Order: sequence, then structure tokens, then C-alpha cells
Amino acid sequence: MTRRLWRFFWSPSGVLSLGTLLIAGSLGGILFWGGLHWTIELTNGESFCIGCHEMRDTVYVEYQQSVHCRNASGVGAICSVCHVPKSWLPKMIRKVRAPNELPHHLLGNIDTPELSEANRAEMAQHVWATMKANDSLECRNCNRIEHIDFALMEAEAARQIQEGPAAGDTCIGCHEGIAHKLPDLSGGHMKLFNELLASAARGAGAGETLYPLITIPYYASAEDAQAEATDVGIEVVRFV
Repeated sequence: MTRRLWRFFWSPSGVLSLGTLLIAGSLGGILFWGGLHWTIELTNGESFCIGCHEMRDTVYVEYQQSVHCRNASGVGAICSVCHVPKSWLPKMIRKVRAPNELPHHLLGNIDTPELSEANRAEMAQHVWATMKANDSLECRNCNRIEHIDFALMEAEAARQIQEGPAAGDTCIGCHEGIAHKLPDLSGGHMKLFNELLASAARGAGAGETLYPLITIPYYASAEDAQAEATDVGIEVVRFV
């Protein structure tokens, strides 16, 4: 019986024997799987992520100032930790979708800091929507509720983290700006407000009309009124 199996294993199948085909197929499979794993690890590296200047000169600079890069523990999270799931199937899905970003690079849609800023809101909302849809799977690469010592946290923060999942909240819902600057989603109103604040700080010129930017209780003392106004960068002018 053993001889028959041995002869069958090495008997010719077309040009090559079955054994030769199986061995060659196994070696090919090992080389393919090893190459795939090497490619995935290469594209997960920080140097690969900042290989184009769009990333290196904009969002990477912001990341370097964030708690994910610099913190008291010295434990950092590189780009792929927050943007690529660890689980194999979600990771492969993310890798398959990644080439969709190449046309934006080739077309220069975010080629300058100004273009990057102009498209910040759209890019951020796309990432937030993806992370909300998968229950912040990338965040859970490192952060797990079962590993949190709530006694080391402020009481309000501990309460929100413990009650959030029960209410259907997910990590990114409260931590949208944890690694990158938040986009202006005010529809341009924030820019106009900041311009008004700057104008108020300069003071009014002859013939200009002044409008209040904040509401100050009429019964507040002069000191309280000035303190409240100072918080937003304006000076209270009293007319007698």
C-alpha cells in the first residue's frame, strides 16, 4: 500500500510528477504569502505613510505634536495603528481600498497646505464616518475598555467612557481631534467671527459702528465685565 502511494505520488502527470507539482506549489505558496506579508508590513510603516509630501508636510506635522506621538509614557502610535485595523479581514479590505486615494495624489488635489486645508473637512468626515461604521475598530488596536483603570481618571471622564458604549457611542465620536487639527465645520461663520474679534481688538475708528460680540449682564461689576470680555479678546469701553 505504501509503495503504491509512493509510486502514485511520483508518477508523471503530463510533464511533471504529482509530487513535483505539490512541492513546487507549496514553495510558490510560501513565497507568495511571504511576499504579501512583507508588502503589507512595508505599507504599514511610518516612512511609507509620509513618503509623499502631502502627508509629510501637513497632517504628519500635526501628528508629531499630538499625544499619539509624544506623551509621558513614551508609547507612540504611528499612522497605520490608527488607520489600519489589526484583524486580518478588515486589514485586507482597507488595503484593497487604499489605492482609491492615489488619483488625488496624481491630480494634486491636496498638493499644497492651502489645498489640504480646503479639503480638510471632507477628508476628516470621511475618516470619521468609516470609524463610526466599524465601531472605532482602529482605536481598539490599542485602547480597550476592559484594560482601563477608571480610578486613575477624572470622575466625569470615567463616567462618559463607561456609559458611552451603552448609549451607542464609539471612540471617534468624542475624540475626533485627538491626532489632527479639527476642520472648521461652521460653514465659514467661525472665520467671520474671528475677523470680528480681531476688528474689536483693534478698536473702532471715527464713524464706525460698534456691535456687541458677547452678552455681559448689566448688573456685572466693571471688573467682571472686563474679565468676561478679555476671555474673547476684546476690551469693554464704558461711556459716561
